[in-house]
Amino acid sequence: MEIAIEPVKVGEKEILRNLMEKYNYEFSLYDNMDVNNLGLYGYNYFDCYWTDKNRHAFFIKADGKLAGFIMINDHPAIKVETDHSVSEFFVMYKYRRHGIGKYAVNYILNKFKGKWQLRFHPKNVTSEKFWMKTINEYTKGNFKIIDNDPAALFPDGSIGKVLVFET
Repeated sequence: MEIAIEPVKVGEKEILRNLMEKYNYEFSLYDNMDVNNLGLYGYNYFDCYWTDKNRHAFFIKADGKLAGFIMINDHPAIKVETDHSVSEFFVMYKYRRHGIGKYAVNYILNKFKGKWQLRFHPKNVTSEKFWMKTINEYTKGNFKIIDNDPAALFPDGSIGKVLVFET
């Protein structure tokens, strides 16, 4: 399978917006978010990914087909010095367990060097297993887990776990 990570161009914003709705629908299982009056979840900082220099959005493709996305910014979940944060990450069900997510994360971590944070929801056990394994392998175990910082709060009241590491 050929995997590609491609920056989302301005003309492709609606494609990403459509994928984000699927992602937010899936994530609502954990954070209890509701749709708005239009039946959409939306994303408050969506347009900032094409105006702010430290926000980046990428499509994940498998054999030329959309498989997901990864979005990064420089806004940490907790008050720990950070250059980059994984803000959103999504691989569609069909493409999971094929190494695509790991490839995408490794690509981004190699492209954006520095101090990183990533937060995940404690109820999303699959995500936790993915992130722990992927970051452990990438950093050779050189990372911290912060699981009790109230700044990592999700809308449902759960305190997220945050991985802190350097690339």
